[in-house]
Amino acid sequence: MKFILTVTFGLFSLILSSKGQDKEGIWTFNSTELSKKPATYEWDSKIPDHCPVKKSTEIKKIIFTDRFSNYTKADTWYPTWAEDGNLYSPWTDGTIGEMKSVWSGAAENSKRGHAKIVGGDPMNLEIDNFGIHTSSALPYQGRYPCGSLVYNGVWYYGSYTIDQVNKELQKKFGWYVLGPFVGFRYSTDYGKTWTESPHTPENPLFPEPYRKKLDLEKGKEGPFIKMGAPHFVDFGKNMEHSPDGKAYLVGHGAMSPDEAPRVANNSWNCGDAIYLARVTPSINNMNNAAMYEFFSGYDDDGNAIWSNDYSKISPIFYWNNNCGIVTMTYDEPINKYLMCITDGHRDSTSRGNYDTYILESNNITGPWNIVSYMEDFGPQAYFVNIPSKFISTDGRIAWLCYSANYMCGKGRNQKDFLSNTKPKGSAYSLSLHEIKIILNE
Repeated sequence: MKFILTVTFGLFSLILSSKGQDKEGIWTFNSTELSKKPATYEWDSKIPDHCPVKKSTEIKKIIFTDRFSNYTKADTWYPTWAEDGNLYSPWTDGTIGEMKSVWSGAAENSKRGHAKIVGGDPMNLEIDNFGIHTSSALPYQGRYPCGSLVYNGVWYYGSYTIDQVNKELQKKFGWYVLGPFVGFRYSTDYGKTWTESPHTPENPLFPEPYRKKLDLEKGKEGPFIKMGAPHFVDFGKNMEHSPDGKAYLVGHGAMSPDEAPRVANNSWNCGDAIYLARVTPSINNMNNAAMYEFFSGYDDDGNAIWSNDYSKISPIFYWNNNCGIVTMTYDEPINKYLMCITDGHRDSTSRGNYDTYILESNNITGPWNIVSYMEDFGPQAYFVNIPSKFISTDGRIAWLCYSANYMCGKGRNQKDFLSNTKPKGSAYSLSLHEIKIILNE
């Protein structure tokens, strides 16, 4: 199965080739169609006074070019650049073409999608070989995609668990309890067939708290998960820029005990801290916790400490009640690690607008400096990442990949609605937005 989309500037142009497009069409367009004239602009970054790190002195600002494209009507896209030149990504909670809606919150019947993304121009991509996979979330209610990596022809596809027992709290926060990262299923034929993970939600890869120990009533008391929804650091095509040949997983969690716990303190989109793990990628290693090392702080000389003991894991970044979904990409031409963090917990709800901020560092473990704090980004954007395939040769042009506005009803992907999002065109989809990285020369 595949569909092909093309776009031209000026008048709206759409070409479809699919074994099954839905009645509304599979589409992509940019703001030329929305406002007739693209306009570059800098996000009005207002860094909170309590931000724990300094403003970057090396990256001056981020500029949005107003160029974007959208594909599918599903979310949770984390592309990984394989040695065959294509991108491969998980996806869920939506549709591609005429297929029935995929949903990862169905407990025993939890489903997760996978797809190949073909092409080098974000404005003209093909979504190919898409399919779904079912495996139980029990005893949790949801089991969603997270860390995804294709390395040396093997696709490692991770999943994590979430829960929402209190129905009144669910109305305000949705999935308000973050459960453990389960582990990886894998494919040696780019997603045509899969081998299930030996781990289950009851027997996860890392030694996290069991469900019965979690606060399922308010999600406030803990203990809390550390690496519940990790994502692979993007080192480029087939991990070509990994500093040591290892795969790194970056994830968000919360402190136990917590200095200032809040309701839904540690959920799929909020937490206190960012954690890091690494492993030499292989079929034998990926589901073996003994093969992992976890960042555990610094020695007296400022060198990173790595330990096989999960209990010693320490944050690479900490901002109490201001962390959440995290991804990291190495921008090789400018020798910078770029970390995108979304805090989806606003006041008394996680159903409203979200904030996303971008940090930079010369080292994968930090220290970090903040580049831009984007309040109300999307205004409800999440799963923000920077696919390395779309970074320019000088490292100064990139594309933000995310999904957005899942709480905005059936009109969330319509032209009138997308004309008024910020950035324009922030859709419930594989949503790509071009940015320019302005350096301090």
